[in-house]
Parts: sequence; structure tokens; C-alpha cells
Amino acid sequence: MFSMNPQLQALLQQAIQAVEDGNFIKAEELLQYFLNVKPAEFTALHLLAIVYASQNKHDTALEWYEKVLHIIPDDSSALSNYASSLSAIGRIQEALNIFRKVLEINPSDPVFFYNIANTLCELGKYEEALFYYEQSIKLDPEYFQAYNNYGKALYDLKRLPESLTFYENAIVINPFFIDGLINKGVSLNELKRYDEAIAHYDKALSLKSDYAEGWSNKGVTLHELKRYDEAIAHYDKALSLKPDYAETWSNKGVSLNELKRYDEAIVYHNKALSLKPDYAEGWSNKGITLNELKQYDEAIAHYDKALNLKPVIDWVPGFLLHTKMKICSWSGLAESLENIIKKVAANEKIINPFELLVLNDDALLHKKSSEIYIQSRYPLNPVLEPILKRPQSQKIRIGYFSADFRNHPVSLLTAELYELHDKSKFEIIAFSFGADDKSPMRLRLSQAFNQFIDVSNMSDSEIAELSRNLQIDIAVDLGGHTQGSRTGIFSYRAAPIQTSYIGYLGTMGAEYYDYLLADKSIIPDELKKFYSEKIAYLPSYQVNDRKRIISERQFRREELGLPETSFVFCCFNSNYKILPSTFDSWMRILNAVEGSVLFLYADNEWAKANLIDESSLRGFDSTRLVFGGRIPKEEYLARYRVCDLFLDTFPYNAGTTASDALWAGLPVLTLMGESFASRVAASLLSAIGLPEMITKTQEEYETLAIELAMNSQKLKNIKLKLANNRLTTPLFDTPLFTKNLEAAYINMYERYHADLEPEHIAIT
Repeated sequence: MFSMNPQLQALLQQAIQAVEDGNFIKAEELLQYFLNVKPAEFTALHLLAIVYASQNKHDTALEWYEKVLHIIPDDSSALSNYASSLSAIGRIQEALNIFRKVLEINPSDPVFFYNIANTLCELGKYEEALFYYEQSIKLDPEYFQAYNNYGKALYDLKRLPESLTFYENAIVINPFFIDGLINKGVSLNELKRYDEAIAHYDKALSLKSDYAEGWSNKGVTLHELKRYDEAIAHYDKALSLKPDYAETWSNKGVSLNELKRYDEAIVYHNKALSLKPDYAEGWSNKGITLNELKQYDEAIAHYDKALNLKPVIDWVPGFLLHTKMKICSWSGLAESLENIIKKVAANEKIINPFELLVLNDDALLHKKSSEIYIQSRYPLNPVLEPILKRPQSQKIRIGYFSADFRNHPVSLLTAELYELHDKSKFEIIAFSFGADDKSPMRLRLSQAFNQFIDVSNMSDSEIAELSRNLQIDIAVDLGGHTQGSRTGIFSYRAAPIQTSYIGYLGTMGAEYYDYLLADKSIIPDELKKFYSEKIAYLPSYQVNDRKRIISERQFRREELGLPETSFVFCCFNSNYKILPSTFDSWMRILNAVEGSVLFLYADNEWAKANLIDESSLRGFDSTRLVFGGRIPKEEYLARYRVCDLFLDTFPYNAGTTASDALWAGLPVLTLMGESFASRVAASLLSAIGLPEMITKTQEEYETLAIELAMNSQKLKNIKLKLANNRLTTPLFDTPLFTKNLEAAYINMYERYHADLEPEHIAIT
């Protein structure tokens, strides 16, 4: 500089000022002119490289940095900037190597420790990064950006409470640090501390109202609070500021999906993917909406695409496999299931618990899966104050919580229970967070409770608070880990006693569920260890509605596509419950019973086509598979009369469908396993006095099916026994079931008021 003539020096000073002003085009023109005169001037070369990097022209910037370093190879500032451009174009390991070299040259600059830490984070080496952030902060205790990024690394390590401390340190040093406020909001959101998260987003937006990321992140929290319309408004604001914000287009699609505005959701998912074709979460989000639209083939393709782009996306492998099961697409099933089992054993978030119940009979694995899901999605949340013990009341208040107070299997089983509850001893309140389908069932349910409250527009914490304000003594979760459930309500403690019943056939894996209702058929003593709850044993497990009407219509086999004289096996379980091993078993049974047919429920055309193909692959005459679709409930029950024997699925048994068949007078043959879901039909058969229809091995199952088809007198005797037992045994004795359930509730209530911890109880 000292030998530079005044004109060139002035020119360089103008270029420096242009860079500081952000006028990179002017700076580039000035520097190019300067370097034509003085081509090897270090400062100008370095400054031009910075100009290109500032415009994200990193390939060009690298060329100029190399010229700079040719002059002074060990200049720490130039090396550091060179590494930053390498990192920007994805050459992260090279960048890290250079940053380490910079640190050797100048070990006292906190920025260089900070740069290494940031690069380690890009490589996913968060634990190692923490050391370098610490060194950076030791050298400069006011380095708020280092505190912030330390917090981000802790966030990525799922150490969320610790991350809050570092974000707060950054904000204390610089109260106007918007990124710190937003990042703290994100951690608070993950911790379900939604009101605090919103407060931090609002603070950031008050400082910078045109900050698109702030609007979008606040939208995410509003979505979590079920305030979908508000979330969408915030996404719209973010998109008005940043129209190419792919993640926000996708997030708006997710909120529209929750509002069941599926066609609109697809439009927004498509826009996100047009902006960012490699956005893996965008593909999986669209897959979820396609699933809701029952476009299963496209949903599968989208999940596949997501996992090809990013092999590790929480829960998506489970979504993919379950959707394939819905259409009976079994290619690669064994390998996928083996991978899922390994990942669950390794505590990975690969499949939600319900989807695993269908695929596997391992009760210990089911428990593990539920625990992973709970810890990730719905950990115990102490935001609300502990519930203070109230004096005992003459009436016990029972809250029933469900998304399925409509024409749904859970309500088809439980409707009469609510009507029969002893209202002189119990006050029962429905907390409904599902859609109102305007059905006669919905009307019937709304009249069965002391109060029927639609809480669908409330957040989980608000519902829990409402439950507490209504002084609910026992909160009953009728959904568990099933679609539309709201486990978060229970994570806040909606009542001093919380129990799970009927919607989910397994353990919730959560410390805040005190009891699980079952019977000894489903959970014998030796299997209790696979459940996180205490078991409230009833004499029989499944409640039923005796008011179910069977149509007087007499179906003719011919109109259903069934041969008049053949033996008709049937299974009207959902298609996703059919595993290849079950289908193989059915084919062997049919082959052994000449002329017999299998009458199946077909939820979709892909399932029908795939089952036909699978039968052909096994050398079986596919015309012996007959498919029935959805028909009105009363006629569906009457349709069972044309069948001879119901063949159950394994490991996920028939529940409502088994009750339907038995109510209609059709015997059910089941295979009993170790898990809750694989023992439900055995429970029903025990409760109706038909234990001879319970088998314990595949061979027993097939042998008995064939024997009953070949021995008409034996089957006739079983049908006669079923007819005699139908209204004289516990299965369809709803008043008796209600009294037993109420006795269980009283036992739970009295234990609580005696200051006793939940314990296994048995009603006899």
C-alpha cells in the first residue's frame, strides 16, 4: 500500500466502501479496473474474492482466493475465507482441513474456533463441535453468535433444555439478536412450551417485521396448537416476503391437510417441490396427503422418493410399509420388516407403534416402539401445575376422549356403554376432537353423555386444562396410538387417573398412563411385563352394542359372486392386516377343501389386483377369491349369513369384525399369539364360550379350518352353540360389562383417594 500511487489508493478505498455498502457490482468494476493496472496486489485480489463470495459465486471466488494464497500462502484471513467458500459448495471436509490449518497459524482468534465448530456441525459432528464453540466463547465471552450456534448444536443433539440456556446467553448479550430469539422459539416449540415459543417469535418479528423465517416458524407452532387457520395466515405472510420459501409452501400444505382440504394441500406441496425438487420432507408430506386421498400408489411413490433423497426421515419408512400393506403390495416386505426391527431395537424413530402391531407379534418390541414414539412426540409435559387432590365425591367423573365419536368401529362397540352407565354414580363427559360426520351414530352418542363437548379446535394443553376444570377423575383414552388420537392431552395430565381402552391394542409406553383395560385372555400374568401400565383386568375385554341391527335382507350367494354349493370361508378384516404368511395359510386351506372359496373385503382396487396376482403366483385359481365392497352396516352384518366360517388374520386379529361375525351367528377361527393385538379374537371367543375356535400354531389353525369345512356336523354343532351362547354369555352382555367396568373405575378411584399408587387390579 505504501508504494501505491494516490489515484490507485483512492480507487481501492472506493472499492472497500462499496463492499461495506453492499454494492458488489460497483466494487467488482472498481477492483477489476484496479487489477488491470496492478494485477498482483494482495488486498485487491482478496477483496475481489470476497465480492464474488458475497454474491454466492463461490466457484469464481475460489479462483481468486487461490491467487491471493499464491502470494501469501499462510494468510489466516484469506485461508479462512477460502475455506468458507469451499464449505458453501459442499466441499466440507476440505474446508475443515483448511480451518484447522488456520487455527494452527492463529490459535488466539475466537472466530477460527467458531468456524471449525460450524463446519463440524455441517458434517454432523455436533459433540466435537461443542468443544470448539467452548474455546471460542472462552476467548470472547461476548461472542453471542458462538452462544447461538452452540445452542443449535445442542438442539441437533436433542439436548433441548440445555440449548435454551445458550440461546438465552446470546440474547442477553445482544437483545436485538433475531436469530437467537427465533432459535430459542424453535427449541421451546419442540419442548411443547408453545406460548413461550410464540412470545419469542413475536419479539423477533417486532424487531424485524419482514423476517420470513420468523413468520413461518410461528406458523409451525400455531399448527402444533391446532390453530390451523392462524398457521396458514402466518405461512401466507412468510410467502409474501419470500415467495421461493419451499419449506413454507410445504408447511401450508400440511396445515391444509389437517383441515381435510386435501386438494388444496396438494397444490401447495407441488409448489414446494417445484421450488426444491430435492426436498425430502416435501415428498413425504405430499405422500401423507395422497394417502388421505386414498391414492395409495402415488403415496408409495412419494415416500420412496423421500427416502431415496434422505434415507433417514422420522417415521417415513413406517408410513411407506403401512401404505404398501393397505394395497397388499408385499415385495421386499421381509427385508423392510427386518430393517425396521433392527432400527426399533436401536431406538430409532422409524415406525409408529400402530403400524408395527400389524407386522409383528413381538410384545417386547411393541413396548419399545411405543416408548420411542412417546419420548419423541409426547413426553411427560409438566407445564401445567400438579393436580391437587379433591375430596371424594358421590359421583365419579369419567372423561372419554376420542376422535371417533362418529360412524367408526370404536363407537360401534362402545355406544351402548355410555347409555348404560349408572348416572347416579358416574358423570360421563365426552371430549370429541374428531370430525362430526352428521351420522345417526353421532346423534346417538351426543345424547348418551351427561356432556358432549367438541374440543376439536382446542390445543392439547387447553383440553387438559378444561378436563381439570371440569374435575374429571378418570380420563379414558379411546384412541391411543391410532389416527386422529391426541396423546398430548394425557402428557399434560388431564386427570389424576388416566387409562387406555379399546382404540389401541397395546401398551402406550408412557409413564402418565396409569391403567390399561384388558382381560386374562389378552394379558395373562406372564405377559404383564410387556406393558408400561398397570392392568385393570375385566372378566371380558371388549364391550359391544346389542342395538346393532342386522338387516332382514336375505342375500343370495349368486348376487355376491359366490358359488351356491361351495364352502365359503371369509375374512372382512382391513386389507393391511393380511400378511403373506396368513395368505399362504389361506391358500393351503382352500387347496385342501375342494371347491371352497374365500370371500374378502376389498378396500381398494390395488389390493384386489395384488391379491389376485399373489394367488396366481402360488399356482392358485384366482377365481376362488371373491371380493366384497363396503355396504350399509345393517346389510354388511346380514352378508355374514352367506358365509360358513370366518378366518382371522395374524398377528393383528379381528376385533370389531370378529364381534360382527359372532353377532351375526358366524363362527370365527383365530390364531393366538403373544401380543395384545394377536389375542383379541381369543378374548372374544372365550367370552362367548367358544374356546375350541382358538388355535396356537399355524398348523392347528389350518387343520381346524379344513376339518370344519369337511365335517359339516361339527361345524353345525359349533354354530348351534354360538346361537345358544350369543345372548347368555358375557360377550354381548353389555349391562354386565358396564357394571364390571364401573367396578374397575371405583377401584382405581378408591386407590387414588387412599394415597395408593396404581396397581394391577382384577374385577371378578
